Amino acid sequence: MAQRAAPSTEDGSDAGILEEPVLRDEVDDLVAAWRAQRPDLDVEPMQVLSRISRLARHLDIARRGAFADHGLEAWEFDVLSALRRQGPPFQLTPGALLRATLVTSGTMTNRIDRLATAGLVRREPDPKDKRGVLVTLTEQGTAKADAALADLLRREHALLAGLDHGERQHLADLMRILLAPFDAELSPGSLRIRGGQRGLASGLPG
Repeated sequence: MAQRAAPSTEDGSDAGILEEPVLRDEVDDLVAAWRAQRPDLDVEPMQVLSRISRLARHLDIARRGAFADHGLEAWEFDVLSALRRQGPPFQLTPGALLRATLVTSGTMTNRIDRLATAGLVRREPDPKDKRGVLVTLTEQGTAKADAALADLLRREHALLAGLDHGERQHLADLMRILLAPFDAELSPGSLRIRGGQRGLASGLPG
C-alpha cells in the first residue's frame, strides 16, 4: 500500500516529506539490506519495480481465481474477451486474434479448436474471403466472458481498496508514462516471429 506523503514544514522545506514512512513493507527491508551491503549501487529502481512485481503476483492470483470460478483458464479468457470487446457479432479472424493475444499461429489454432469443442466459439465462413474463416463468440462464450470479467473487476477493486479515487487516477497516469514506450514496441510494425514465438523487434499474458 502506498504511503501518504507527510506534509512539508511551515518554511516550505521538504523536511517533513523526508521523514521515515509511516508504513513499511518487505520492499523497504529489501532495499535497506541492499543499500547496506552494496552502497556503491543505486537500488532506487527496486522501490518501484519490486513493488510492481509483487503486485503482479497478487493480480495473477486474483485473475486465476476469477477465471477458475467460471471454468476458464487465463488464455481462454484472453481469447473470449478479445472477441467480446468487438461488440456484436463478436467476430475476429484468426489472424486478428493472433495479433490481439500475441501468440503463434499454431498456438492460436489449437486454442480455437479447444474453445470450439467447449462450445464457447464457432468458426464461420468469412464472406469477404472465400478461403477465410471468422471466429465467433457463442452465447455460452459471451456469458462466461461477462461473468468472469465482472468477478475479475470485483477482485481488482479489492486490490486497489487502499487508494482513493484521486490516488488511483494519479497512479494510473504515472503507470501510463512508464509503460507507453514499451507499448510502442508492441505495435504491429515492431513485432516479428523469433524462435517460433512472437517477440519484440528489440528483443506479456493477457
